[in-house]
Amino acid sequence: MPENQNVLDNNEIVYLGTSLQKIEQKILKKSDSQGGTRIWFQGGEPYFDVVFELLNDEIVWFEFTLRGKSLSWNKKFQTLQTGNTNELQLNDVIFYAATKTIEQDREIDWEFVNLVKSILQTRTDEKIFAKALKVFCQ
Repeated sequence: MPENQNVLDNNEIVYLGTSLQKIEQKILKKSDSQGGTRIWFQGGEPYFDVVFELLNDEIVWFEFTLRGKSLSWNKKFQTLQTGNTNELQLNDVIFYAATKTIEQDREIDWEFVNLVKSILQTRTDEKIFAKALKVFCQ
């Protein structure tokens, strides 16, 4: 892993973007009682995924995780938040499903934000990714 894991060359960014595959919708439950839907994309390496929550075809929340880093956005707060996941730590808890935790950064990691934006830009031909990119303009 490079010293600064947020700096990747263009080929790796394109690879990561194209590796994101939509996970079968049947395994995801409705996100809330208001009829929201979650869409999950899993990438081509461990601990790389993106989850979108939509309500009336509008993104209300998303979380992007890659190599132990996380970026999330919530429409309610209209802010980006970065953090670190426990996925790269070695302990008994991470071997169980639904045990990912995120420790938020005190300050936004703008290099990681820009990396996420670059990866999402490789998929602008898909509606959900184009919508997600609009979050970065708010």
